[in-house]
Amino acid sequence: MALAPTFIAAVAALPEDWSTLSVDLRIGDERRYVESCLLLTTVNAHPYSKHDWHWNIAIARSFGHAAAVDAVIGAFQMLDDSAIEGEFVIREMRTGRAPVAAGWGRPESVRREFQRLHHQ
Repeated sequence: MALAPTFIAAVAALPEDWSTLSVDLRIGDERRYVESCLLLTTVNAHPYSKHDWHWNIAIARSFGHAAAVDAVIGAFQMLDDSAIEGEFVIREMRTGRAPVAAGWGRPESVRREFQRLHHQ
């Protein structure tokens, strides 16, 4: 099964307030491991050593130190376009998190815009 469309469907099924994901990825043909590594550099995939899965990918919905959803879709699409089959599993999902920013000294319009963006 193609990775990109499957990932898009999986993200669409997540709750509205998800903030971060941890996804494990495994490819079917380990002879294509190095080629896959090159395609996954855009999402900073962390390789496992001596593990059943090949990589872990941290994904952020709108902010944070992780790959963007669109970047993961693009990387998975590159794997699909290269006929590299694989599978993924969502290992962890966090919900309800928002960035913390000091509102002191900021105009009311900035505080309201921050609230609108991060507390919907």
